[in-house]
Amino acid sequence: MNKYILTAILLFSASAAIPDAAKAERPVEMPDVYSPPIPKRMTFAGHQFTFDRPDMYERLDRELSQMTYSHAATLLMLKRSGRYFPMMRKVLKENGVPEDMVYLAAIESTLNPRAYSGAKAAGLWQFMPATAKEYGLEVNDYVDERYHPEKSTAAAARFLKKAKAKYGNWESAMASYNGGQGRISKELEEQLAESAFDLYLVEETSRYMFRVLAAKLLMENPDKFGYHLRESQLYAPYKCQEVTVTETIDDLPAWAKAKGVNYALLREYNPWIRAKKLPVAPGKSYTLKLPAN
Repeated sequence: MNKYILTAILLFSASAAIPDAAKAERPVEMPDVYSPPIPKRMTFAGHQFTFDRPDMYERLDRELSQMTYSHAATLLMLKRSGRYFPMMRKVLKENGVPEDMVYLAAIESTLNPRAYSGAKAAGLWQFMPATAKEYGLEVNDYVDERYHPEKSTAAAARFLKKAKAKYGNWESAMASYNGGQGRISKELEEQLAESAFDLYLVEETSRYMFRVLAAKLLMENPDKFGYHLRESQLYAPYKCQEVTVTETIDDLPAWAKAKGVNYALLREYNPWIRAKKLPVAPGKSYTLKLPAN
């Protein structure tokens, strides 16, 4: 082929490809992203918090922005609230703790009753083994009441009520739930402060209180933040019948089958069961939940 003809063909091919290349480089149309609305003030646990301080405003903005755009985790948290919030509010109220503390559990576990952290915290309220035992929960190879929704909620209420009595405000009580009472007490004293909002803390604890506040803002008005759920899409509380057990069950799968359910359902309704055997000491009893139908 004549070299001049070949050159012309190559040049034409290259020029023909330019429009497609240019088209590929055009910006892809992306969905709109909005900054979530940050209130000037809000009420939490019966107290009004204001965000006119730049640091307070920006800390809340960070957590609410992150929660708004963590779509999967936030959506599941909203759905699970239908199952656990009614029970939690009831237990907290019975223990003299504001119902708004349900949002602390939302931050701890995204309301996953089987949540387990790398630090070995477990359950809806993420108790460590030693703290769980201190607040009356049984933790062993067969029973771990950190995974018991009602009992762990009551234990968390006792912790928070004790911390509130110690510090005089709920924000410091919440900070101590994350950072430990020893650390918060030490920092309040050394930094000459009365509220955990005024403390310089490690980042996780410093963010923690604002994550709880952000959870309340979003979960009370999910539509405002772009989450549109029908009531039927919220997970409903389990309808249960209760069976009191006063003697050791050596084979829980066989026991469950005799009750008309399988072992998987037994564990689903009783996440605090940790093995296929349930030892029951003399004078002790356990209440097992089974599907109502």
